[in-house]
Amino acid sequence: MLTLQFIPYHEISALNSEQRIKKILTAAKSDKIVLLGGRLRKHEETKLIEKTMESINGSFKGIELAVIHPNLKKLKTNFTFDNFKKHITNLLLGNRQGMTIIGPATVVKEIKRDPNKIELLTKNGTKKRRTSRT
Repeated sequence: MLTLQFIPYHEISALNSEQRIKKILTAAKSDKIVLLGGRLRKHEETKLIEKTMESINGSFKGIELAVIHPNLKKLKTNFTFDNFKKHITNLLLGNRQGMTIIGPATVVKEIKRDPNKIELLTKNGTKKRRTSRT
């Protein structure tokens, strides 16, 4: 069974970096795919990967991570009133814009991103059993 856990930004905004990473890693170790409202800071992403590498064992194989956020380059080149509002919103909200997807490597095969969609490819949950013939 595939389990998605949505964590809205307001749930992690009051946590420090270590607590955020622990919350996400705990969910990933429980074979849940985390849909995080917003983004982690760059140093938090780095620390999450570092903590993941330290946690790898026979049952936990690591994580797949993807960050989806608005294209801010367009805001700078095409200056309209709507883009002005988006730019102000980004300044005020910071890491709330976008989404982060984190899943255990035993469940998530690959996360593909393009401007129009996100594809989350999962591994087949059924394991092939060897049958012995006598």
